[in-house]
Order: sequence, then structure tokens, then C-alpha cells
Amino acid sequence: MPKHPTIHALEYWAINYRRRWRGTVISGILTPIVFMVGMGFGLGALVDTKISGSGQIGGVDYVVFIAPGLLVWAAMQTAVGESTWPVTTAAFWERTYAAMIAAPLRVRDVFLGHLLWICVRITMVSTAFLLAGLLLGAISSWSSLFALPAALLTGIACASVTMAFAVRQVSAVWYDAVFRVIVLPLFLFSGIFFPIEQMPALLRPLAYATPLWHGVELCRGLVIGHVEAGALTVHVLYLFSLTALGLFLAVRSYQRVLTK
Repeated sequence: MPKHPTIHALEYWAINYRRRWRGTVISGILTPIVFMVGMGFGLGALVDTKISGSGQIGGVDYVVFIAPGLLVWAAMQTAVGESTWPVTTAAFWERTYAAMIAAPLRVRDVFLGHLLWICVRITMVSTAFLLAGLLLGAISSWSSLFALPAALLTGIACASVTMAFAVRQVSAVWYDAVFRVIVLPLFLFSGIFFPIEQMPALLRPLAYATPLWHGVELCRGLVIGHVEAGALTVHVLYLFSLTALGLFLAVRSYQRVLTK
């Protein structure tokens, strides 16, 4: 039975990954786990006993509070990382996309094959982090299993928008700005380490508008087991809407760049 053309594109990225998987283990898996251990158990001991006074923040220990946020951050960081340099490299530097189209694959298959591979990478990183959280006791409830698709949805939303931008970049000159001006502030101010309600009122709407905050709140509610139906609906709708917008923009960008 012949394979769907999209699967051929997916296979290319899977085979290519065998040459560079060692480097991604450190940045994609170990870094979030180190943050969870250092911030959750190290700083968390201070937060739980010296600051909150009640031994808990948000109704749970600090490490339990930040673990779902770090899970989503790992998913988003992987999504953005896999959607920037690899896309530009494939589009302009090594012209991998052009070779795929000459195979011949359709532009849509080229894009979907790469996006599916990014989904595989997000699932790999999120699963590894989730298992680490379970082993360390930072994640324990059965509802934590639902955090995996929630993290994947957040990653796809970020990846689709980033790919729409990256496929138009002939050079990587803007990528440092993407990570320093967008990814880093999202990491610090999307509710991973403290409730957004503790931020100045003027800045809270900015945090509420970010996909990472919706992903963090969705995963935290699922992991802790305290999630309201209304809030869950809002977070899921936001992430699906951003994914749909990103897919629309990405397909248009790929068509414009790869067919001219």
C-alpha cells in the first residue's frame, strides 16, 4: 500500500533526527527537569516555609505548582526551536523543501510532514518531562495524563504561527530577537513561577493574551485536578483558534515561498 506523501516528508525528518538527537536531549529534556528540581525543590522549600507560611502556594506545594507550567514551557520551547532554524535551513540554506517538491511532493505535504515531525518532538519531550515529574513526585494525579495532549496543543499552536514566520526568513537575523523578546518573557511572565494575579494590574492583560498562559493554566488545572469547565473551554478554544490561524498563515506562506 503506497504511503501518503506527507508520511514521506515525516520520514525525512525522523531519519535526519538520528544525527542530532544527543544535543536536543540537553536543551529539550534535561533543562526543564533541572528547573523543576532546582526551582521546585530548592527555591520551593523557601517559598513553602518562609513566604507563604501555610506550606503551600495555590493550594499545593510549590514544586507541584510549577511542574505543569514547566511541562508546557518545554513543549513550547521545543515547538519554537524546531520551527525556526530548521525551517529556514530547509527553505533556503539547504533547500530541502525544494528537493521534496521535486520528488515530487505537494507544498501542503511538505508543510504537514514537517509539522507532524514537530508534533512528534513535542510529544517526546513532554512525555519525558511527565515521567520525570511522576518519578520525583511533582506530578501524581491520574488526571495528569490529560496534560500531555494539552501541552501538545500548546506546542502546535506556537509551532504553526512560528513556521508561518520562519519560512519567509532568508537569514536567522530575527531569531535572537524572537527568543529574547518573546520566548524569554513568556517563560517568566506566563504564570509558571507565580500566579498572574501578583503582577501589576496593568500587565495582567498582556499575560492573559499569551498562548503560554492558557497552556499553563490548562495543564495546571488538569494536573492538580482543579479545573472549571468554563475555564477549560476558554483555554482550549483559545489554543485551537490560534492553531487554526497559524495553520492558515503557514500554508499561505509555504505556498508563496516554495512556488515562486
